[in-house]
Parts: sequence; C-alpha cells; structure tokens
Amino acid sequence: VFYRGNWNNQIFTQCMGVVGSRHMTDYGQRVIDKLVPQLVLEGWTIVSGFMYGVDVAAHQACVDAGGQTIAVLGWGINYPVDDDQAKLLHRILDTNGLILSLWDHQAGTNWTFPARNKVVAEICRELIVIEAAQKSGALLTAAMVRNLHKKVWAVPGPITSSVSAGTNKLIAQGQAISWLGDSFQLPLPQTHSSHPILSLLLNDQLEAGAIARKLNQPMDQIASQLTLLTLQGNIIEKNVKYYAS
Repeated sequence: VFYRGNWNNQIFTQCMGVVGSRHMTDYGQRVIDKLVPQLVLEGWTIVSGFMYGVDVAAHQACVDAGGQTIAVLGWGINYPVDDDQAKLLHRILDTNGLILSLWDHQAGTNWTFPARNKVVAEICRELIVIEAAQKSGALLTAAMVRNLHKKVWAVPGPITSSVSAGTNKLIAQGQAISWLGDSFQLPLPQTHSSHPILSLLLNDQLEAGAIARKLNQPMDQIASQLTLLTLQGNIIEKNVKYYAS
C-alpha cells in the first residue's frame, strides 16, 4: 500500500466508512452535514473513497469539523488530480489524516475502484451508506463489509429518489440498520401503538408537513421516519398524504 501522511496506527482503531452515490442530492449533503460532525465528536476516523459526490463531501465535512479522515484512492497515489481534489488532499494531510492507494501511477479504471472498495471495507469497523442507486459501488462496499461480519448502516431516503433506492432496499431486506438522525438506532417499532406517527394516522390522513407540525419535529426527521414506515409496510403514501395500512 502506498500512502501519504504521518502513519499512526491509532488512526485505524475506530474507523467509520462513509460511502454513497456520486450523484449526491441536497438531501445527501444535509445528511452528511449532520452525520459526520457527530461521528467526529464521538472519536471516529472517517474512511471513504475520495470520489466526487458523497465520498468527497464526507472527507470535506470531516476536516471542517476538525476530525481525521482516511482517503482511499481508486487510482495511483502519484496520478495527477485536479486543483480542487489537490486542495482537499492537502487539507486531509494538514489535519493528520492519511491518503492510501494500492498503486503508484495507475489511472482509475473499472477494476481499480472495486479494489479500492475492498480496502475501505477492510479498514472500517462499521459502514454507513448515505445514498446509493440500485446498482452502485457503495452497495458493493456494503456487501464486502457484511461478508466481514461488520455492521452496516443505511440512511433512508425519499421513495421517489433513484439515489435512495439502494439504501432503502438495504433496510427493507434487513441488510442494514437504519440511521435516523439523532444517534445510531435500531429499526422503528412496527406496532401502531408504539410509534407517534402511526398513532396520528390511525384516525386521519395527513401530509408530511402536518405530521411534523403536530409532533413538533423537524421535517427531515419526519421524512426519514415516513420512508422507513412505508418500507416496513405500516403506512401508505397516496396523493402526498399518508395513511395507516
């Protein structure tokens, strides 16, 4: 493995992989802005694949929060990068992070990125998938992490979003634990009596905004919970209103 930075084994003791779509949405960016500083505060090293989209946003949020991050490149460590990438790589090194690669001057190709994903899977203790389409390199990394018997988290997203289809599927099939915003959480209870949204919808049909107002919760948290409840089959969305199933 080629590397840049000051190698310190301590940086590898508590690593969280953060991966996701190259076509990150505003929702994905908001999740990263909320998630990564929390992880830094809890002492996690952020590990990602330094690709535009979720990967780069995770590295950026980490150094902005004063944390340490490990960038695993999908190309050679001495292969040229653009100015914005170079600036971020310098910031990673300035905050005592590491840059890793399996190669020296290798260009990025179809086979180098899966090899990079395997390094991410090996390094991280746990993995969070922010956004991922049905066919995504992030899902490949998640499968590698599961095969290593490590914990996989996924952030539920809008059911209308193509880049949330993969994360929602991971949760629905029990291949990942949903991350719901405030802390790492197990999937929501599936009984009507134990969840406030389901209790509201037993006798009414409401839009997401009305649910947020009635429960006095932020809209992004309500949206995540509605997505998960829909995936679990507890509620149905029709004409922008939600119904208890």
